[in-house]
Amino acid sequence: MTKDLIRRWLNGWTVARSLPEAEPVGPAGDGLRSKCEQPGREVEVFALRADEEPESLVRLAAAVAAARQTTWLTVPTLRPSTVEAVVAAAGLELLLRSEWFMTTDLTEHPQHTPAAPYRRAVRTEGPVTVVSLHDPNGQVAARGVIAVVGADAIADRIETDPAHRRRGLGRAMMSALADAAVAQGARTGLLIASEEGQRLYSSLGWHHEADVLIARGPRSGPAVTS
Repeated sequence: MTKDLIRRWLNGWTVARSLPEAEPVGPAGDGLRSKCEQPGREVEVFALRADEEPESLVRLAAAVAAARQTTWLTVPTLRPSTVEAVVAAAGLELLLRSEWFMTTDLTEHPQHTPAAPYRRAVRTEGPVTVVSLHDPNGQVAARGVIAVVGADAIADRIETDPAHRRRGLGRAMMSALADAAVAQGARTGLLIASEEGQRLYSSLGWHHEADVLIARGPRSGPAVTS
């Protein structure tokens, strides 16, 4: 997986979450650091060259292990077993094992509309579009965000309330986000999928590009889940 693809995703992810632009970290462009400012996730470091130069990951893992703030290390990789060994050797805690980095051609995205009685609301502010699906009582049943940066669109925080799952809302949500992104000139969709979302996105034509492993350090920090 190329570092350019990771950079493109990260550019959109920070826009989607209204975060500062990520900063380079490491002596040789090993990764990028984002200030998330979330409890238990103050800083997140994204590895850029873990597969092509394993030593770069060793340096990043050591830096995360020595960090003063709770720091996440996110590693897109085609060699998950190697990454697991590196983060374990550095004394980091592996948090997530089944995330996927995925891409798609948004211009060919399948179209699905929310079934009655759900209604859709779309709000766009600058490069960011928020789509929400509401039940008859006006409560939000599903929600998602997509940020457009150039020809890329990064989908983020796709959520369906447990009480409204298995009703096609995930498909309707992704269709609405893809439509909004294409209307703003995007062509390529990028996202990191949780275990729950992988089957949905795959069924909509999204392609697995790499596994994504996430570790946390230093060890003294509180337990965190994504």
